[in-house]
Amino acid sequence: MKKVAFVYPGQGSQVVEMGKDLYEEYQQVRELFDTANERLGYDLTSIMFEGPKDELTKTENTQPALLSVSTAITKILEENGITPSVTSGHSLGEYSALVTANAVSFSDAVSLVHQRGKLMESAYPEGKGSMAAVLGMDQVTLSKELQNISEQVDDIIEIANLNCPGQIVISGAKSAIDTAVDQLKSAGAKRVLPLPVSGPFHSSLMKPAAEEFQQLVHNINWSDAEIPVYANVTAEKVIEKEQIKQLLVEQLYSPVRFEEIIEQLLDESLDAIVEVGSGKVLTGLVKKINRRAKTFTVQDATTLTEFMEWMKED
Repeated sequence: MKKVAFVYPGQGSQVVEMGKDLYEEYQQVRELFDTANERLGYDLTSIMFEGPKDELTKTENTQPALLSVSTAITKILEENGITPSVTSGHSLGEYSALVTANAVSFSDAVSLVHQRGKLMESAYPEGKGSMAAVLGMDQVTLSKELQNISEQVDDIIEIANLNCPGQIVISGAKSAIDTAVDQLKSAGAKRVLPLPVSGPFHSSLMKPAAEEFQQLVHNINWSDAEIPVYANVTAEKVIEKEQIKQLLVEQLYSPVRFEEIIEQLLDESLDAIVEVGSGKVLTGLVKKINRRAKTFTVQDATTLTEFMEWMKED
C-alpha cells in the first residue's frame, strides 16, 4: 500500500452544496451527516446543501460543516482499506485530523467545533477585528513592520498563518489591519488582501475565547492519537492526549505554522500528500512549498474514486 498523509482544510474552503454528491451516493455519509444534525440540534445538512451562503459562512456553521465533509470522505477511504500514516490540518482542519487519528469521536468533535465557532465569533466585538493576506514579504521583515504599525496605532496586529513562501496572513484590530494594508505595500509587499472574516483569529485577541474553550475541551473524552498528528502550534508530531488538548487551546491565539508542517511531511518519504475535504486551498499551498510534490485533492465522489483507483495501482 502506498504511504500517504491526509491534510484537512480549514475555514474559507466551504461552498454551498459541499458534500451533496457524497451524501446522495454513500449510505455512511448520510448516517454521519445525520449524526451531526442530531448532535447539533439543527439541520446543518440543509445549510451545507442549500445555503444561503451567508448562513454557511457563519463560523458556528462553517466549522462543523467542513469537519463533516472531511470525516465523511475519510470514513469511505477507511472502509476501502485506505488510511494515512500521518495527518494534519489547517486551523480547524486539525480537528478532522484528530478524528482520523481516533483521538476524539466525530460526535464530540462536531459539537466542540460548533462551540468553538461561537466563542471565536463572540471573543472580540463584531467589526472591530480583521485579517489580511500579505503576499511577497518574508517573515522577518513583516514582523518588524507589524511591530511598527502596532506602536503607531496603539493596537494589536500579529502574524496568524505562515502558509507558504510569500504568503503570510496577519490578524488583529481592524484599525491596525487597515493601516497595514496601506503601509505594507510601501514597505515592499506585492499585495495585501483583506480577508472576509468576522474576527482577529489566531491572534492574542482570541485569548478570552481560549479560556472558555479550555473548559469545553476538557469536558469531552480524548484518547492518545493512533497515528501522529502534526500540530498547528508547534509544527511537530503529537500523540499524547493531554498535549493534544493543551495545543488545541493555544491554537486559538497562536500562528498556524502550515509551511513548516508541509516541509516536515515532505521529509516523510510519502507517495502523496492528500487534501481531504471541501476545496483545494491546501493543495495549492503544498505546490507553492514544493512544486514537485505529489498531491491529490479528494473533495467529491469523482475525485474520491480517482484517488482510490490510484491507491490500488502497483
